Amino acid sequence: MKAFKSALDSARLDPVYLFHGTDDFLKEEKVRALIARATDPSTRDFNLELLRGTECDGARLSGALEALPMLAERRVVVLRDPDALKKPVRERLARYLDSPAADTCLVLVLPSGTKADADLIRSSSAVEFRALTDDELLQWIGHQAQTACGTPIAPDAAALLSSYGGNDLALLSGELQKLAAFSNGGTITAAAVEAVTGVRPGHTLADLLDLAAARETTKAIALVEEVLAQPKMSGVVLVLALAAQTLAIGWGVAARARGLSASRLESEFFSLLKEGGSAYTGRSWGDAVKCWARAVPKWTNADVDHALPHLLAADRALKDTKVSSEEQIVTSLLLAITPAVPRRRAA
Repeated sequence: MKAFKSALDSARLDPVYLFHGTDDFLKEEKVRALIARATDPSTRDFNLELLRGTECDGARLSGALEALPMLAERRVVVLRDPDALKKPVRERLARYLDSPAADTCLVLVLPSGTKADADLIRSSSAVEFRALTDDELLQWIGHQAQTACGTPIAPDAAALLSSYGGNDLALLSGELQKLAAFSNGGTITAAAVEAVTGVRPGHTLADLLDLAAARETTKAIALVEEVLAQPKMSGVVLVLALAAQTLAIGWGVAARARGLSASRLESEFFSLLKEGGSAYTGRSWGDAVKCWARAVPKWTNADVDHALPHLLAADRALKDTKVSSEEQIVTSLLLAITPAVPRRRAA
C-alpha cells in the first residue's frame, strides 16, 4: 500500500495492479483515485475502459488491452472480477501479463472473499486492502471528514462514530456526509454524532468491554440490549471482542507473575497487537490497552481459565442455535465470566 500511494503521488504507475483483500470500499476508493491521477478529464472517455469478468469476452478484452492512448500518455483499463473470466479469456489475460504495455495501466480488482491467485500476484503489483484496525479506522474517519466532507471531526466524535459503524466504511462515509451537513461547516462533535446516529457516549461496545474488564457485571449487562441494537453489531462480534480482551488480560496476569512491571504492561500489550494484527479489540488500540492494564490486578489465572470455555460455548450457541436470543446468551456469558462477587476458592 505504501508503494502504491507513492506511485500515485508521483504519477509513476506500474503497468499492472492487483487490488485484493477484504475491504471493497477502500478498493473502489483507490480505483477512483488512480483514474483521476492517470487520466485527463478532457480525454478520459477515450482512455478509460471499465470491464467486468462476468461479462467480458476475448474480443473485448483484447480490444481494451491493445488500444493506444488517444491524445494522452496512457490508458487505464479496470477489470473487476477477473476470477470470473472464462478459461480462453483468462489465457488471453495471462499472455498480456507476460508482457504488459507500457502505455496502459491495467487494474485487476478482486472482490472480498476471493483469494488472490498466485500467478496474478507474481504478474502484478499486488495491493492488499484489509479491514482497518481500530486506530487506522479513527485516522480514516478524520481524513475522510476533512477531505471528502471539508469538515474536521473531534477525536471523541470519531471514536463514537466508529463504535456506531464499525468497519463498514460505506456506512461511515454516508454518516459523515450527514454529520457535515448537520454541523454546517463546524467541527463535528460527539453531540452531533449522538443527534444524527442515536448512539450515546457511555453506551457503546467499548463501554461494555471496559465494564466487563473491570468486573462491573451489573452495569455491563445493562448495556447489552442497546449495544446489540447498533449497526453491524451482533452477539458473535461482541463475544469475539470479549474473547480477545480476556486472552489479553490473561497474558497480562501471567506477565505480571513473571515479574513484568505494571508500568510496562501497556507497551507490551501494544507489541502483542502489532504482532497479531487481526485481534478485534472493539475500540482503538490505545483505549483497549489502557483498559487491559487497569484490569490485570482484578483477574487471576484461574479467572481466565474459567472464562475461556464459557466464551467458546457462547460462540457456538450464537452460531448454532435459535433457542435463546443473542441478548440472553451474552447476558449469561457475562454472568459466568465476570461475576460481581468473587467466587470462593478452595484453600
